[in-house]
Amino acid sequence: MDELSAQIRNCMYQYSRAIYRSIKDLIDPYADPQAQLEYRRAVLEACEETMERLASDPHYFANPDKSLFQDIRRYFPITHQAQVAWAVQEGVGAAVAFVQTQIEAGAFDGGVARCRATTRKGKPCQRTPLPERDYCPSHQHLDRSKVAA
Repeated sequence: MDELSAQIRNCMYQYSRAIYRSIKDLIDPYADPQAQLEYRRAVLEACEETMERLASDPHYFANPDKSLFQDIRRYFPITHQAQVAWAVQEGVGAAVAFVQTQIEAGAFDGGVARCRATTRKGKPCQRTPLPERDYCPSHQHLDRSKVAA
Protein backbone atom coordinates (compact mmCIF):
# COMPACT_ATOMS: atom_id res chain seq x y z
CA MET A 1 0.00 0.00 0.00
CA ASP A 2 2.95 2.33 0.58
CA GLU A 3 3.92 2.14 -3.08
CA LEU A 4 0.42 3.12 -4.16
CA SER A 5 0.38 5.99 -1.68
CA ALA A 6 3.74 7.21 -2.98
CA GLN A 7 2.48 7.01 -6.55
CA ILE A 8 -0.62 9.06 -5.69
CA ARG A 9 1.51 11.68 -3.92
CA ASN A 10 3.82 11.85 -6.95
CA CYS A 11 0.84 12.47 -9.23
CA MET A 12 -0.44 15.17 -6.90
CA TYR A 13 3.01 16.76 -6.94
CA GLN A 14 2.80 16.88 -10.74
CA TYR A 15 -0.59 18.59 -10.54
CA SER A 16 0.78 21.22 -8.15
CA ARG A 17 3.74 21.89 -10.45
CA ALA A 18 1.48 22.16 -13.48
CA ILE A 19 -0.66 24.76 -11.75
CA TYR A 20 2.42 26.68 -10.64
CA ARG A 21 3.99 26.63 -14.11
CA SER A 22 0.80 27.93 -15.69
CA ILE A 23 0.58 30.98 -13.41
CA LYS A 24 4.15 31.80 -12.36
CA ASP A 25 4.71 34.32 -15.15
CA LEU A 26 1.61 36.26 -14.11
CA ILE A 27 3.00 37.15 -10.67
CA ASP A 28 3.15 40.89 -10.08
CA PRO A 29 5.68 42.18 -12.64
CA TYR A 30 5.99 45.57 -10.89
CA ALA A 31 7.41 44.19 -7.66
CA ASP A 32 11.16 44.32 -7.07
CA PRO A 33 13.12 41.14 -7.95
CA GLN A 34 13.51 40.04 -4.32
CA ALA A 35 9.77 40.39 -3.71
CA GLN A 36 8.99 38.51 -6.93
CA LEU A 37 11.16 35.63 -5.77
CA GLU A 38 9.33 35.54 -2.44
CA TYR A 39 5.97 35.66 -4.24
CA ARG A 40 6.96 32.74 -6.46
CA ARG A 41 8.02 30.70 -3.44
CA ALA A 42 4.76 31.49 -1.66
CA VAL A 43 2.65 30.54 -4.69
CA LEU A 44 4.57 27.29 -5.15
CA GLU A 45 4.22 26.45 -1.46
CA ALA A 46 0.47 27.15 -1.54
CA CYS A 47 0.03 24.89 -4.58
CA GLU A 48 1.98 22.10 -2.93
CA GLU A 49 0.10 22.42 0.37
CA THR A 50 -3.25 22.29 -1.41
CA MET A 51 -2.33 19.15 -3.34
CA GLU A 52 -0.82 17.56 -0.23
CA ARG A 53 -4.02 18.16 1.71
CA LEU A 54 -6.12 16.89 -1.17
CA ALA A 55 -4.02 13.71 -1.33
CA SER A 56 -3.98 13.09 2.41
CA ASP A 57 -7.60 13.97 3.25
CA PRO A 58 -9.76 14.11 0.10
CA HIS A 59 -13.08 13.54 1.87
CA TYR A 60 -12.87 16.64 4.05
CA PHE A 61 -11.49 19.32 1.73
CA ALA A 62 -14.38 21.34 0.37
CA ASN A 63 -13.66 23.70 -2.53
CA PRO A 64 -9.89 23.21 -2.83
CA ASP A 65 -9.79 25.46 -5.92
CA LYS A 66 -11.37 28.39 -4.09
CA SER A 67 -9.14 27.83 -1.11
CA LEU A 68 -5.98 27.87 -3.24
CA PHE A 69 -7.07 30.96 -5.16
CA GLN A 70 -7.80 32.81 -1.92
CA ASP A 71 -4.32 31.92 -0.67
CA ILE A 72 -2.48 33.16 -3.76
CA ARG A 73 -4.57 35.96 -5.25
CA ARG A 74 -2.65 38.71 -3.44
CA TYR A 75 0.49 37.90 -5.46
CA PHE A 76 -1.11 38.79 -8.79
CA PRO A 77 -2.24 42.12 -10.22
CA ILE A 78 -5.97 42.57 -10.58
CA THR A 79 -5.68 42.40 -14.37
CA HIS A 80 -4.44 38.78 -14.21
CA GLN A 81 -6.68 37.41 -11.47
CA ALA A 82 -9.36 36.04 -13.79
CA GLN A 83 -6.71 34.10 -15.71
CA VAL A 84 -5.17 32.83 -12.47
CA ALA A 85 -8.59 31.80 -11.13
CA TRP A 86 -9.30 29.87 -14.33
CA ALA A 87 -5.91 28.11 -14.26
CA VAL A 88 -6.36 27.16 -10.61
CA GLN A 89 -9.89 25.94 -11.21
CA GLU A 90 -8.84 23.76 -14.15
CA GLY A 91 -5.73 22.38 -12.45
CA VAL A 92 -7.41 21.59 -9.16
CA GLY A 93 -10.43 20.20 -11.02
CA ALA A 94 -8.17 17.73 -12.81
CA ALA A 95 -6.52 16.77 -9.53
CA VAL A 96 -9.90 16.28 -7.84
CA ALA A 97 -11.05 14.08 -10.73
CA PHE A 98 -7.88 12.00 -10.37
CA VAL A 99 -8.41 11.63 -6.63
CA GLN A 100 -12.04 10.68 -7.19
CA THR A 101 -11.04 7.87 -9.56
CA GLN A 102 -8.53 6.66 -6.98
CA ILE A 103 -11.21 6.68 -4.28
CA GLU A 104 -13.56 4.70 -6.51
CA ALA A 105 -10.77 2.22 -7.22
CA GLY A 106 -10.19 1.76 -3.48
CA ALA A 107 -6.80 3.44 -3.25
CA PHE A 108 -7.87 5.45 -0.19
CA ASP A 109 -9.43 4.12 3.03
CA GLY A 110 -6.86 1.37 3.37
CA GLY A 111 -7.43 -0.05 -0.09
CA VAL A 112 -11.09 -0.86 0.51
CA ALA A 113 -13.41 -0.12 -2.40
CA ARG A 114 -16.63 1.78 -1.67
CA CYS A 115 -20.13 1.28 -3.00
CA ARG A 116 -20.87 3.42 -6.06
CA ALA A 117 -24.39 4.34 -4.93
CA THR A 118 -25.46 7.49 -3.14
CA THR A 119 -27.61 7.74 -0.04
CA ARG A 120 -30.98 9.48 0.16
CA LYS A 121 -29.18 12.62 1.28
CA GLY A 122 -26.99 12.56 -1.82
CA LYS A 123 -23.77 11.48 -0.09
CA PRO A 124 -21.67 8.55 -1.32
CA CYS A 125 -22.46 5.22 0.31
CA GLN A 126 -19.64 4.22 2.69
CA ARG A 127 -20.26 0.47 2.64
CA THR A 128 -18.03 -2.12 1.03
CA PRO A 129 -19.38 -3.54 -2.24
CA LEU A 130 -20.03 -7.21 -2.78
CA PRO A 131 -17.13 -9.21 -4.25
CA GLU A 132 -16.63 -8.43 -7.94
CA ARG A 133 -19.50 -5.93 -7.85
CA ASP A 134 -19.82 -2.15 -7.73
CA TYR A 135 -22.58 -2.02 -5.09
CA CYS A 136 -23.07 -3.06 -1.46
CA PRO A 137 -25.87 -5.44 -0.36
CA SER A 138 -28.22 -2.50 0.27
CA HIS A 139 -27.73 -1.17 -3.26
CA GLN A 140 -27.31 -4.44 -5.19
CA HIS A 141 -30.61 -3.81 -6.97
CA LEU A 142 -28.83 -0.98 -8.84
CA ASP A 143 -26.34 -3.48 -10.22
CA ARG A 144 -29.13 -5.64 -11.62
CA SER A 145 -30.80 -2.74 -13.39
CA LYS A 146 -27.51 -1.91 -15.10
CA VAL A 147 -27.13 -5.49 -16.31
CA ALA A 148 -30.73 -5.65 -17.58
CA ALA A 149 -30.41 -2.40 -19.55
